[in-house]
Amino acid sequence: MTGETARRLPPGEYWFEDLIVGDHYDTGHIVVTEAHIVNFAGVSGDFFDLHVDDAFAREQGFPGRVAHGLLGLAMADGLKNRSPVRILVVAALGWNWSFKGPIFAGDRIGVHVTIKAKRLNSKGDRNILTLGFDVRNQHGDTVQDGEVILVARSRPTS
Repeated sequence: MTGETARRLPPGEYWFEDLIVGDHYDTGHIVVTEAHIVNFAGVSGDFFDLHVDDAFAREQGFPGRVAHGLLGLAMADGLKNRSPVRILVVAALGWNWSFKGPIFAGDRIGVHVTIKAKRLNSKGDRNILTLGFDVRNQHGDTVQDGEVILVARSRPTS
């Protein structure tokens, strides 16, 4: 695929071979709710004051409780997984992630996903794909960004 121009991907399913570095798409959005934050605290066991105590959060200069950073990452991955652009993958191998700004209850987040890198694996049916994530709130501010390395499926040969 050398020499091809990166594209905004339309809805559909994509094998490893269908993608070129630079291809990109936007996911849908989700509104982060108070219930998301409280439930994530319960599931993760992370009851750090910044996430569960409005007074503490205000004392730290925030207008209220801040959603867990890992909740933002999990929601971003969920938005990718339910996007009409479906990259055929097997599993995630790892994340490299940064928390750029707070996410609050009531924020509406979405993800701009970019194909950052591709490489062949010794297994012919599975290769390595790196996706870049830019998570933005309703104001267009990047609140999180990073990369996920995935095992991507190759198109079956007949």
